Amino acid sequence: MSGKKYTDSGIEIRECYHASDIKGSVEEKPGEYPYTRGVQPDMYRGKLWTMRQYAGFSTAEESNKRYHYLLSQGVMGLSVAFDLPTQIGYDSDHPLAEGEVGKVGVAIDSLEDIEVLFRDIELEKVSTSMTINATGYILLAFYVALAKKQGADLKKITGTIQNDILKEYAARGTYIYPPKPSMRIITDIFEWCSRELPKWNTISISGYHIREAGSTAVQEIAFTLSNGKAYVKAALEKGLDINVFGKRLSFFFNAHNNLFEEVAKFRAARRMWAKIMKDLGATDPKAMMLRFHTQTGGSTLTAQQPLNNIARVTVQSLAAVLGGTQSLHTNGYDEALSLPTEEAARIALRTQQVIAFESGAPDTVDPLAGSYFVETLTAEVEQLAWDLIMKIDAMGGAVVAVEQGFIQDEIARSAYTYQRDIEDGKKIIVGVNTFQVEETRDTPLLQIDDSIREGQARKLNLLRSRRDAEKARRSLEKVRTAASGTENLMPVVIEAVENLCTLGEIADALRAVYGEYK
Repeated sequence: MSGKKYTDSGIEIRECYHASDIKGSVEEKPGEYPYTRGVQPDMYRGKLWTMRQYAGFSTAEESNKRYHYLLSQGVMGLSVAFDLPTQIGYDSDHPLAEGEVGKVGVAIDSLEDIEVLFRDIELEKVSTSMTINATGYILLAFYVALAKKQGADLKKITGTIQNDILKEYAARGTYIYPPKPSMRIITDIFEWCSRELPKWNTISISGYHIREAGSTAVQEIAFTLSNGKAYVKAALEKGLDINVFGKRLSFFFNAHNNLFEEVAKFRAARRMWAKIMKDLGATDPKAMMLRFHTQTGGSTLTAQQPLNNIARVTVQSLAAVLGGTQSLHTNGYDEALSLPTEEAARIALRTQQVIAFESGAPDTVDPLAGSYFVETLTAEVEQLAWDLIMKIDAMGGAVVAVEQGFIQDEIARSAYTYQRDIEDGKKIIVGVNTFQVEETRDTPLLQIDDSIREGQARKLNLLRSRRDAEKARRSLEKVRTAASGTENLMPVVIEAVENLCTLGEIADALRAVYGEYK
């Protein structure tokens, strides 16, 4: 066990740390710039993080049942997973949707599906996070149209759409349109929500999928904050007020197994974002605060000895809480094998509740502050992340860095190194390359039936035969016209969904104007 030790970001871990290792002041107060110690002065003493469970599979009916179950078990906010056709703008009856409908999330084709998804759930009383990017503007329109039908006050509606397209080009791949029109859609959402949906988080700038693709902790925050800068600059070019839209930006980070590096990453990210926003002209303290959701690391879960994942998720959840997250989703232990069963989702939620009510971790603000190790590591993570951001700035920013493939190449290199270290035995993964046992596969799995596509297709046929065809046609024409000009897209897209235009039809209206990114 002797020899040098390093974090996954390549930071050397010394055998022992001393007060002299800490650079700069550690006298900062929580709730004050630059927010290293948290965005609220009392953190979880005042309000616990929002406990979310990410769910969505099969049909809107099945997902609605899971949401009611989770709400009954103490979940504070819903988090919706959408299937692949919904994510890339195809209706369930499109030829390219075959084999994918309802598989990795819920299938949503129309306003009627959203009505079923949230049946008997008052949108004014629940915070909803939707993991959706290229078609985020359409899903937001569905949600707003449903809120209006429920008679809700739009000024009280809370939640988040991920709406982070830059990380799709860099790490995940569910983009539709080229980068520039995609950025226009995002700033249209910023502008419309600042007027009509003031409590809605208009973007969740996501490091989660960058990390899932194989980045290090340092790369995760560097690339995510660079993307954040690009969105802010695009909004400023549109003439939006940084002190208004800046308050509605949120972030989405991953939590991995190296407890101390993860805590340092969250603390460094807050400090860095405060400085970035101040330098871009923000003067309102709330516009400089980095508020973030965390999900435990999907890529860390193993199919071998899956119950070990409960311990991994516990360590990762603790990192998120000690790092000051605003909301948290805990993965099910079975997610390396299938979508989580009800039992796995319950254990995942109970993990958060044990940390919240039994561990003592939330009882004081930033409990690891002042640790020689954590303070030094926070500064080291921050410096390495600034080095990467400066490289991206020198290229012309995140959009150019994505177009040139720089970010993609950096992630690929880290992913290769990490996998090679596992295969060489330098990196120990319990139950995978050490401490193995002869296994029998007896974990119950959630199965998704292929017949879901036929049911969705029947509903689509019925919807198209019942709706006012002329109203739908005119609505789609308005969407194309707005996309061709400078008019904000959100009002015409909301009108289109209210006239029962489908997700695929609206996505196609923009494809006709913008084309597809190859």
